[in-house]
Amino acid sequence: MSYLQMTDYETSGDDVRREYDDQIAKHGRITNMKRTLLQSVPAFKAYMEWYTLRDLIAPFIGERGVSLFSYAISNENNCMICSLFFRKILIDSGEDPDNPKLSGTERLLMEFGRQISRDPHAIPEETYRQLKEQFSEQQIVLLIAFAGIMAATNLFNTVAKVPLDELLYAYKQERDDHHGQGT
Repeated sequence: MSYLQMTDYETSGDDVRREYDDQIAKHGRITNMKRTLLQSVPAFKAYMEWYTLRDLIAPFIGERGVSLFSYAISNENNCMICSLFFRKILIDSGEDPDNPKLSGTERLLMEFGRQISRDPHAIPEETYRQLKEQFSEQQIVLLIAFAGIMAATNLFNTVAKVPLDELLYAYKQERDDHHGQGT
């Protein structure tokens, strides 16, 4: 059960309606998470920086890399909404998210994402060495910052108990039924 209410377009102020309309224009819909975040426009805008960072990392890890990295972080964090969102993207593009065929860089990104979520204090030196071999320091900063916003998104969905978006129902796995809506 949802902990917080989602905003209602009809009863919202102009600032919320502007953001709502912008989401519809950009993405064709607005997610339950975004409708919940719109209880506070500044909070909503902070979380929308995910897109800014996504646009900065996509040129050097690719769209598929963004989805795999995000999926690894979200899945390890047990965030049902976000893991299913990226699972959907991967499946809809012909991937098998349970057995992806990964390049060395994609394998590193997925492992790094899992390590960040599992225990950021225990990331092995080998992972850092591999990151420095493949990416510039600026790129690593962007990857870590993106992972931080992805983890924050996972946290928001889980703590706020945001309800699962209907379009994600078909991507649920049997194991997902053992987690709450917001996990």
